Amino acid sequence: MLKECGVTATAEDTRVLTWATLPLYVGGLMGPFGTLVVISIYPELRETFDADNASVTWAFSGYLLAMAALLLVSGTIGERLGRRRVTRATFIIYAIAAFAAALAPTLGWFIALRVVMGAANAFITPLLIAGLSEVIPPSRLGRAIGVYSAFQAAGGAISPFVSGVVAEIDWRWSFVIVGAVASVLALRPAQGEPRPAADAPPIRPLFQPRMIRLWVAALTAAAGPIGLAVIIGVRLRDGLDLSSSGTGAILLASGLVTMVTSAHWGSVIDRVGGRRASIFAIVAALGVTAPLGLFDSPLLLAPAWILAAALVGFIPVNLQRLAAVAVPENRGGALSSVLAFRFIGHAVGPLIFLPTLDQSPGWTFAAAASLGVITLAGFLLADPEPTTDPAPATGTTTGAGS
Repeated sequence: MLKECGVTATAEDTRVLTWATLPLYVGGLMGPFGTLVVISIYPELRETFDADNASVTWAFSGYLLAMAALLLVSGTIGERLGRRRVTRATFIIYAIAAFAAALAPTLGWFIALRVVMGAANAFITPLLIAGLSEVIPPSRLGRAIGVYSAFQAAGGAISPFVSGVVAEIDWRWSFVIVGAVASVLALRPAQGEPRPAADAPPIRPLFQPRMIRLWVAALTAAAGPIGLAVIIGVRLRDGLDLSSSGTGAILLASGLVTMVTSAHWGSVIDRVGGRRASIFAIVAALGVTAPLGLFDSPLLLAPAWILAAALVGFIPVNLQRLAAVAVPENRGGALSSVLAFRFIGHAVGPLIFLPTLDQSPGWTFAAAASLGVITLAGFLLADPEPTTDPAPATGTTTGAGS
């Protein structure tokens, strides 16, 4: 690969979106699509299964906790067994579980199948980004991961909208759609053969201080600023009495904005460096997200959240960039461990903040947004690039620019 061989990239190599990389990007859409499919259908799930909001939340949090637990090791497992084999099996299992969830007779069965989907999802993003970072030149990696994040944002945007519209007919069809998409993706798995014995990716480098800082940044970002999308969805449905399709439309708009801006955030990082970009984007995001709970009308909350989403979209781009280069000898393991803490944050965030949302929306949004301060500190401490020369390195070092 370009990085390992030290080859200078040609004009063709510097293009981050090609027929070779397109399946990796499209695969990145599947995880958020399946994860967020329940966000705009809470009322329908409560009615179908005769359950309360806290019980239904486990269909979301259980999915994320299962994914987070396996993410601690999924990247390393995938690298050892081979990306091609593991990603194909992942999409097949994901599809079967989604189809079964569409037929679930009780909430218990539904949650159990969501847990299976979450466990399968643990193998998607770390292996796809690991494959991507092997074929993209270092100077274009920020842009490439920005494009990948754009596809992730597209999946997250489309999913609540589709499920919200489909819920007007029957929410179960949403999971048929998820299963169908996963079935198609199983036909184009990521490339990568097994790495046995001496070539097996090491575990010990995953516990270096730089990685621990990224874990903390991922956890606080997901429980706070990134995870606000869930709080927004519930606030619109229950607090402001907006329909499922209306809520889905707002989440779609914010997701599309995130999709468009993610690739640009990657280019900004390549140009000015991760540290300066982090300070600007996260400080601005905190200023916009903290007061969201003060808006008591969808007409006011919607544009404010769309603006906030454009800024918050920087966080996953930079997080995945830093993880992709932190441990070059085990990229999949580094990415999966960081994503594990991210999705732990996604799982615990709603459990912490949703119980207070009805009583004090202003405090809830402010408290969640404030966790971004810890995220910013983690980014600054984990990114070793010099602020005087932010251009990514062209060698094979383990720094943020490699």
